[in-house]
Amino acid sequence: MRLIPIGIFLILYLVLSVPIMLVLLVFRQFQPKKAELKMLRIVQWAFKVVLFLAGTDITTIGLEKIPADEAMLFVANHQGVFDILIGYSQMKNRTGFISKDSVKKIPLLNWNMMFIGCLFLNREDLKQGLQVIKDAIEAVKDGRSIFIFPEGTRNKGADKTQLLEFHRGSFKIAQRTDCRIVPVSFNNTTAVMDDHMPWIKKAHVVVEYGEPVRYSDLTKEEQRHIDEYFRERISQMVKKNQELV
Repeated sequence: MRLIPIGIFLILYLVLSVPIMLVLLVFRQFQPKKAELKMLRIVQWAFKVVLFLAGTDITTIGLEKIPADEAMLFVANHQGVFDILIGYSQMKNRTGFISKDSVKKIPLLNWNMMFIGCLFLNREDLKQGLQVIKDAIEAVKDGRSIFIFPEGTRNKGADKTQLLEFHRGSFKIAQRTDCRIVPVSFNNTTAVMDDHMPWIKKAHVVVEYGEPVRYSDLTKEEQRHIDEYFRERISQMVKKNQELV
């Protein structure tokens, strides 16, 4: 029964978001960053309503470590659809997620995502993928954080504590900007919907934000194997928090 009220709410939100975005488009001509942040807060409110309707109980660890006045690269394991809703609802400042390009085809949702600085990645197009990384680098330089799932897709394995390989190119964003990298772990998000699509069920989810690390503070060896370094850090967080689910 949770699916019906969530579906109704999302339809109403997407329709009503159109006039809101039109007003903010005018405001953006004068204050682009403030307009983007205002839209982010509206999207976060919508995501929090969905999480409430879904009955999702969230245990959050380490969010207090994350400064609100600095653009960073958030890297996380990807278990389920609700990773995005939970992660986005907790961002403190302007943040753009890197999403698969198929989402860009969803009417109204794509407008919301583009307004708040999301980028759309075509996994089959190497040239387009490089351009997305370049756009993300420019976004960080402009003060917008980037949230990315280096696994590249949802982990559909039976053992969610075993992470997929991380794509090294994801970390070019930090290498070129020397921004701080925040490891993020998600536990049990598949229990909300992915395990029983399309039904939505009450679940307890754990999300942890690790200590932010500046790229230049890593050793040469850690920089050389940065994908493996953060994969291992996040893997340890996931395994540790599995007992909290």
